[in-house]
Amino acid sequence: MRRIVLPAVAALLLTLAGPAGPVRAADGPSVTLSASQAGTGGSVTVSGTGWRPRTLLMMLVCGRATPARGVIGGTNSCANGDGRAVTTDADGRFSRRLPVAEPPVPCPCVVHVATVTGARAEADTGLGVAGHPVAPLPAERSAGRLAVLSDTRLTGSSGLLTWFGAPPGRTLVLTVGNTGAGTIENPVFQVGTAHGVFAPEWDERQWHGTLAPGKKAQIRLPVELSAGAHGDYTVTLRYGGRVLAEQPWGVARPWGVTLFWILLCLVVPAALFRVGMAVVDRVRPRRPGATRHRRSLPRPAARPRLPLFLPRSGPPASPADAAVTTATLPWFSPDSAPDGPAGRSSAPHDDSPTSPTTPTTKGPT
Repeated sequence: MRRIVLPAVAALLLTLAGPAGPVRAADGPSVTLSASQAGTGGSVTVSGTGWRPRTLLMMLVCGRATPARGVIGGTNSCANGDGRAVTTDADGRFSRRLPVAEPPVPCPCVVHVATVTGARAEADTGLGVAGHPVAPLPAERSAGRLAVLSDTRLTGSSGLLTWFGAPPGRTLVLTVGNTGAGTIENPVFQVGTAHGVFAPEWDERQWHGTLAPGKKAQIRLPVELSAGAHGDYTVTLRYGGRVLAEQPWGVARPWGVTLFWILLCLVVPAALFRVGMAVVDRVRPRRPGATRHRRSLPRPAARPRLPLFLPRSGPPASPADAAVTTATLPWFSPDSAPDGPAGRSSAPHDDSPTSPTTPTTKGPT
């Protein structure tokens, strides 16, 4: 009787406990496929659990990868044009069909699922692409293995030229340790910078030094963005196909460039307005009688100077000489001479009673 009851109780407990999948998902994100193999042109249903709620994910079919080693060539080894995006629900679950496409490199292949925004999280599961060539994975260069031992940080500051659009730069600082059995010499890291939801742009940075097993060292790698870059960026450090660390970077807007364009929009219209007014002043028609410039006015003819004093003595002037003399006087004519008879052209003289009398030749009467 006991032999019959005990298996029944064990089966009931397993049924109440539920499947083991969700329990493993509590340790981290996981991905499962509806089929382990599919041909090009077909599709598989990708399901995931244990992800952050309301998170945007990207699903890709990648070659030269295994779930243990990850995607060795990064997203360059994936069929990026046939990828799909999906958003997790409130419980961190998702399910969506993914078309099967041939990656640009040989298999072994995986379905690679990674977060697009927020903290980095990824998971891989094996997929056999029927008809696609298969090649062995490249051997690992070293038996050493790097692990991040401290939080990453970006050091440095922007200068005045960055305020006017120069490329902003920082230094990525972190402490790594060699947890493997071999020595790592002059490791080559990949530093990627991603703006918003866009894919990162990778640059290789080599650290010169030797890291023995069980040792640690501080790594300093330069990071530089393009000219005029601003906004929210994410700096990612990768080594051996594995992402070691991620660091957000908020880049301020280059307000000097904005100020330059504002001044340019003010100065150029003002200069064009002044040039236009000068052209209009040159080509507009002139009014009759108006002169263009003061220098074009004709100079008046020189008037003859008259003597200030006329002689008192001498013979009286003839009528013809008197006419010529009066004709040159501008302020009166011969007929309108003041205090004198008409036609008089003799020189002025004194007729006052006190003037001396001229003696005569006539004798006394």
